Amino acid sequence: MGHPVALAIFIVASITDAYDGYYARKYDQVTPEGKFLDPLADKILVSSAFISFALMGIIEFWMVGLILFRDLFVTGLRMAMERKGLSMVTSNIAKAKTAIQMITISFTLIILGLKALSLAWAIPMLDIVKEYHLVYNLTLMVTIFTVITGVIYLYSNRTTIQNFLENE
Repeated sequence: MGHPVALAIFIVASITDAYDGYYARKYDQVTPEGKFLDPLADKILVSSAFISFALMGIIEFWMVGLILFRDLFVTGLRMAMERKGLSMVTSNIAKAKTAIQMITISFTLIILGLKALSLAWAIPMLDIVKEYHLVYNLTLMVTIFTVITGVIYLYSNRTTIQNFLENE
């Protein structure tokens, strides 16, 4: 029964995170701390799920490594630049990346939950997921998309990054 509970916790955490950001913007309660902590919370939530999947043997560690590297690198760069008074622009594609990661994690947890419950009606669906390696392939696509968003992020902020590097 652990997988359905994990799914419920993940979904509640994802929804409350989304509502928190929505209401902060709606009621003009966005703070510098929130701008830093909200994406950090997203990264911790997503990273812990992907690490767990790799430890369970569901996905490859190199996928998790690329996802973690991109997120840690961008976060570290952003923190270093903000200490110098520079800010980087976050694009909608980065927000889409997080949403796609969370959808993939939710899908994986649903599949794990269905396997754990051994429901007869779910067996044909689980067979399709297994036959087409859907969890692996979705995570592979998420990994590629995550790397691409990192490159786009660096490219979009290249002038700011160059200013930062010149002032070091």
